[in-house]
Amino acid sequence: MKAIGFKKSHPISHPDSFIEFETGKPTPSGHDILVKIHAVSVNPVDFKIRKSAATDEVLDEPKIIGWDAVGTVEAVGDKSTLFKVGDEVYYAGDLTRPGSNAEYQLVDERIVGRKPKSLSNAEAAALPLTTLTAYESLFDRIRIDPAKDAEKSILILAGAGGVGSIAIQLAKQVAGLTVIATASRNESQEWCKKMGADFVVNHYELEAELKKIGHEQVDYILELVDLEGYWEQMAEIIKPQGHIVTITDPGGPLDLSILKAKSVTFHWEFMYTRSMFTTDDIARQHEILNHVADLLDDGTLQSTLTTTLRGLSADNLKQAHEMQESGKTIGKTVIEF
Repeated sequence: MKAIGFKKSHPISHPDSFIEFETGKPTPSGHDILVKIHAVSVNPVDFKIRKSAATDEVLDEPKIIGWDAVGTVEAVGDKSTLFKVGDEVYYAGDLTRPGSNAEYQLVDERIVGRKPKSLSNAEAAALPLTTLTAYESLFDRIRIDPAKDAEKSILILAGAGGVGSIAIQLAKQVAGLTVIATASRNESQEWCKKMGADFVVNHYELEAELKKIGHEQVDYILELVDLEGYWEQMAEIIKPQGHIVTITDPGGPLDLSILKAKSVTFHWEFMYTRSMFTTDDIARQHEILNHVADLLDDGTLQSTLTTTLRGLSADNLKQAHEMQESGKTIGKTVIEF
């Protein structure tokens, strides 16, 4: 099968930052299914792994990355019970296994969902990783209960990005929260409003902007861009007994004591935890993706796709990574095979 990977971590401008090669098509066993891939999307984790996985060595075999895919099940393992050959699926994969930048991929069926029937391959490929991250943040980490917590407020830092775009929708349409998103550029602000944000504020004047809209403090904060940079501000604007959840890494130790007086709960969200450690609830991701597929098919949620590139090629992956590294992308970028 055709695949795209790298043997050494290079800047994206380097000719060998991605290389095309042929490798054997794998065979599924256990809970694995073999998926023929039709589309993938690119996330910040992709370029972070590309930059760090082989900095001081040249790998013997190219490393295949990519953690979002839509495809058709071609074969199933002997313990597979959730899917059959011919099923259309979407998933975000496992950080510890070969990725989706290839014609075929093995993936544990327990982290796979049915592809939303109403979406194209490209529209569906835009969603799994960001949706799982946002959904787990809201409903598994903070444990928001729409029946009790509706009308509470959430601040989403970096609302126009991939996770922010779907988090706004889940927070508004599913949880019923008052959603405040941050964005600075006009196009980013308009996108957040399109996704359903009640308010969009400029992150450069965060506390003043929140005061202006009558939300000096919020019940929840979803931090998606700069944990260390926002740490002290978040401690100020979170309500007593509120929740802060983040997906980003600090540059150094954090002073958790500044949250003590308000009894604030701090959460990490790492979408790969369930697959990396084969947790007892690993099939929760299968359930989430199926639930979200229902919400997409009934019109509650919409795809966050903004850009589609066509063809499994090194050039397209280079272009997609370059866009991600710019830090200015809105929504999601997909490569359709």
